[in-house]
Amino acid sequence: MNPVRRRRLLFVLLAVVVAGIATTLIAMALQRNVAYLYTPAEVLRGEAGESRFRLGGMVEKGSFKREPGSLTSQFGVTDGDAQLTVRYDKILPDLFREGQAVVATGSMQDGVFVATDVLAKHDEAYMPKEVADKMGKAHQKHDVPAAPAESAY
Repeated sequence: MNPVRRRRLLFVLLAVVVAGIATTLIAMALQRNVAYLYTPAEVLRGEAGESRFRLGGMVEKGSFKREPGSLTSQFGVTDGDAQLTVRYDKILPDLFREGQAVVATGSMQDGVFVATDVLAKHDEAYMPKEVADKMGKAHQKHDVPAAPAESAY
């Protein structure tokens, strides 16, 4: 093989290796930022694992508590099958209230979901599609009438 071909071959191999490394780094970064949506029943069954994920459901009526002199709040999120306690130490969205849909991002710590971000629905007809689908199954299972949801976060 002459020197020009050898140089071209090394250049092509180097380009393939660099592209492979770049692809691997991008895939790792995307995987780290993915947060799957689970309902409280799925979390309690162990489907969510220990990594960061989104928890979706309805804020349980009568479950909201705030520590005096602090932003730290605690509330229950339910899907009709199970209830999970959520702790959040930042300012809650203006539209947050009991009995409405919520999606919280965070992870499990000692049996409590510690949220880093909480999103609330923006009007009465709104619920994230993923949450609506999963809660619709829970409502059918328990013979509870449910209103259809229209859009997603």
